[in-house]
Amino acid sequence: MTDDVVSLDKIAIVVNPEDNVAVAKTKIAAGIVVEWHGRQILICEEIPAGHRFALVDLPFGTPIKQYGQPFALSLGIKVGERISRERISDEIPLRAVEPASKNKPPNYLPEEQIPIWQGYKRNDGKFGTRNYIVVAPTSMCASTEAIQIAMKAEFVLWSHEEFPNINGIVSLPHNKGCGCPSGIPVEMTMKVLARYIDHPNVAAALIIELGCEKTNLDAFSKYIEPLCDKKPVKTISIQNCGGTQATVRKGLEIVGEFLELANQCQREPAYAGDLILGVKCGGSDAFSGITANPALGFAADLLIQCRGTVIMTEIPEIYGAEHLLAERAKDEEVAKQIFEAVDWFQKYVGTFGHDLNENPSPGNIEGGLVNIVIKSLGAIAKAGTSRIEGVIDYAGLPASKGLYLMQGPGYDQESTPGLVAAGAQIVAFTTGRGTTIGNAIAPVVKISSNTQTFERMINDIDINAGTILNEAETIEQVGERIFKELLAIASGKPCKAELNGHREFQIWAVEGVSL
Repeated sequence: MTDDVVSLDKIAIVVNPEDNVAVAKTKIAAGIVVEWHGRQILICEEIPAGHRFALVDLPFGTPIKQYGQPFALSLGIKVGERISRERISDEIPLRAVEPASKNKPPNYLPEEQIPIWQGYKRNDGKFGTRNYIVVAPTSMCASTEAIQIAMKAEFVLWSHEEFPNINGIVSLPHNKGCGCPSGIPVEMTMKVLARYIDHPNVAAALIIELGCEKTNLDAFSKYIEPLCDKKPVKTISIQNCGGTQATVRKGLEIVGEFLELANQCQREPAYAGDLILGVKCGGSDAFSGITANPALGFAADLLIQCRGTVIMTEIPEIYGAEHLLAERAKDEEVAKQIFEAVDWFQKYVGTFGHDLNENPSPGNIEGGLVNIVIKSLGAIAKAGTSRIEGVIDYAGLPASKGLYLMQGPGYDQESTPGLVAAGAQIVAFTTGRGTTIGNAIAPVVKISSNTQTFERMINDIDINAGTILNEAETIEQVGERIFKELLAIASGKPCKAELNGHREFQIWAVEGVSL
């Protein structure tokens, strides 16, 4: 044992006064003595950065607390020992669930205090953060042709300078549309594609079918027809055109016609309240819930005060913390919807023989997230503190301004597109381990939970929230910085995912999920 005694706050964080664990800021060597509330604690073993150690003895069955909430039961842990998966039970401890009451609406800012950004105004009055031409295949059977048309057309676009107002020509390749059960999987595929075409970040769209798939143009027509009055939308059929090469030629001709129309759109002032922000996390670590997520939550609250809209998803990653969100519900009906959304997902994964307790990935665990409950308690912080107006289906549209919860998976490749399909013109994405994902039509802004990841992946991450760990900035200061950066990126500043060419797109189309 060293003779030196270190103040706990120099090397670890106690998030809430009711917590009985501390989180190591950096790796703590075995044998170090830390002082906490007048007591000296011997660190019995090495504690990796982001991992927790016991501040008191935690006998068998004792609830282990962080964020002031129990996240596991102890199997017998001594003071100064590491909280590891082998020493805890994933059984969710009993939690106090307050009955939902009518929560007050947000305190909105006066109009003259609401910040301005620059967006592309569409015919329906909505504003886009980007100005794309989209080539959308109705099924996987038309995805190759869509990719070829978009790539060749975009090469021509970047070879000329007469279309400065167009951000790009993107395809939406996917693996859906045929070879699947009829019903929800087919309808959800068409619904999401239609939402992307209708999106304010899209100026015009070309839709391509093979011709014999379940999501062919005849089936798709009920989704397409309402869009034609809003923006230029054209369709072609590979089988009717005579094959791939003829389809690509015809597609390039149509996209060429779109260029002049799309380039007429120019940015103009819009209020922050015209933004819909999607909030996401991926590659999380133990610092995500301490730095990046609460800072993003602060920015989300600011946007809602500006009469904007925020959508959070990843239902399996609120499991174990849903009672805290229910307490923030607009009313008892919304609280009920929150619990039902989690119950549905629990049953859904159960049909495959799995359980939501399996959620933490190897990277999550290595980063200190020992179970789903501690992950969820940190994850919900990215939605701030505003009341929850309602729960929407995957790719559903919010009924009003404010904070919404969207049904959807934790899987980044499907949940992020769901947020955009629900109308988000920009997505804020927190990460601790480092994630590079983008989106086909919306900027995805990365926020790092720690400085080491930010510096290691500086070409992929936009904002460092790790400054909160060393107390160089407060959560509120980083939140203000995130809010300003979101407005700048919404106004045209490219985010790192865009600079790196990330245009991910997939569809979560499963039986049982509502339309």
